[in-house]
Amino acid sequence: MTTLVPRGPYSEDELRKLYPENLQLQLVQVLLRHGERSPVSARFQNAGLGAFWPYCAVARQMVSATHDASEGKWSALQWRRRLETFGHDDGPVIASGPKGEVDAVCNLGELTDKGRETTWNLGKRLRHLYVDQLHYMPETINDADMMYLRATPIPRALESLQQTFWGMYPAHFRSAAFPPLTIITRAPADETLYPNDGGCRRFAQLSRAFAQRTADRWNDTDDMKYLNKLISKWMPEHSKTVAVDSHPRLSGIMDTINSTLAHGPETRLPKEFYDKKGREIIEKIGVEEWFSGYQESREYRALGIGSLMGDVVSRMVGSAERNANDGLLEVGGKDGSLGRGRGGEQAIKMALSGCHDTTLAAVLASLGAFEGEKWPPYTSHIALEMFKKPKASLGSIPTEKEITDTTPIAASGDAGVRKGWFGRIFGDNGITNIRGDKNTPLGIARRKFTELKGSDKSKLDGYYVRIRYNDRVVTVPGCKFPGNHLEGDETFCTLEAFKTIVDKYTPSHWKQGCVSNLEASAMPVIVEPAGY
Repeated sequence: MTTLVPRGPYSEDELRKLYPENLQLQLVQVLLRHGERSPVSARFQNAGLGAFWPYCAVARQMVSATHDASEGKWSALQWRRRLETFGHDDGPVIASGPKGEVDAVCNLGELTDKGRETTWNLGKRLRHLYVDQLHYMPETINDADMMYLRATPIPRALESLQQTFWGMYPAHFRSAAFPPLTIITRAPADETLYPNDGGCRRFAQLSRAFAQRTADRWNDTDDMKYLNKLISKWMPEHSKTVAVDSHPRLSGIMDTINSTLAHGPETRLPKEFYDKKGREIIEKIGVEEWFSGYQESREYRALGIGSLMGDVVSRMVGSAERNANDGLLEVGGKDGSLGRGRGGEQAIKMALSGCHDTTLAAVLASLGAFEGEKWPPYTSHIALEMFKKPKASLGSIPTEKEITDTTPIAASGDAGVRKGWFGRIFGDNGITNIRGDKNTPLGIARRKFTELKGSDKSKLDGYYVRIRYNDRVVTVPGCKFPGNHLEGDETFCTLEAFKTIVDKYTPSHWKQGCVSNLEASAMPVIVEPAGY
């Protein structure tokens, strides 16, 4: 519910079972929740909890890029940040911590020193597994061209991603000439790396409806009465009742409890907030409020997390097809004209995405793999791993360099490529788009499995998907059916089955779906179970 206590490294026996010799690891995509942070809102100051916390040493050594217009050069400006707030007379004062600290003070929702430490340690654990134990990733790197790095627009997610990468490849495992990383971000209105109720009107309707259903179910129960006996005296004067939809909401109370538990004694609430039974009730209700929609409504899955899952599966299929849908175009393309400027991008082997608790729970719940789970702790992660059987090798399919060097590409502004051997590789689309109209699918990755021809379906044969959540294997219900998994192991879902399940809630046009059905009921007529 708060700080993750990670398990130790896998033993040799565990590794042999988790990574059998007859399967070859081909693509790893890791979704990671940011590390510990300060609360996103200043709550319970009447209970002695300060609004500003002294756990952000980075504020003493901020760095910004500045441009010298006279010389046309960029340089780093180092500066120290102090926060300003309202004083008692409404005038400005410097914000301070519980002992009067004015430096290293965190803003609301900011990644703390503890959060930086735990995400760096996550990178260290990923290195131990994928570099030291499996030898999947190289020990030392000259660049990050084989990695897809993305974060949401929220700073703590970006900083957690950076910390994780640095933990995986600290300075002595990077060459002296290591170039700047490429990290992908999106405008908030386009963001799908978290459930975007701010940018998707229909999803906001759905999430409000399920939240209201949770309030109707729980507000007048013995469990809620228990919580009111515990902490209602600390609620604001205008709202002395604890409820799912109180002010602050029950989920907001949980946020503050979790944040305080993750940090020092100077920023703690009264002991009633940490009552074991009370915390279990709060977490149980919070999980239902925020994530039950994914388990019951296909539309909820599609608008909440379907676009992200479509991206994840697209990368898998692109890796199987050996085309640019494996993430290559996402980081700037083959010739470097859009990306890092060096043209060294390679087929993606590992993707790291800095995101949030709502991302992780939504991904698992949309796959029917979150039943009985608790709220994702800080620095939790999901690893979506794709394997292939060696005999499933694509044989004579040309390398990406060969494709680039031998394929005639139209002049700038016309990125279409005519069918031929190239079209046979990338699917029967007539004109296959490389860098032009982003809405034209490349290969079969964005096409529903049920719409594919037999020759295209066969490209997925011999590929398997396995999911680990905080180093624990989870299973998708639909993958348990005969023929949908590796013989003898239901945790290895066939890529065909996995894609078929995700296809059912991958929107064909997310933004259009966000402004559709606005007059329709938010609740499905019948429950539409996830994971099938």
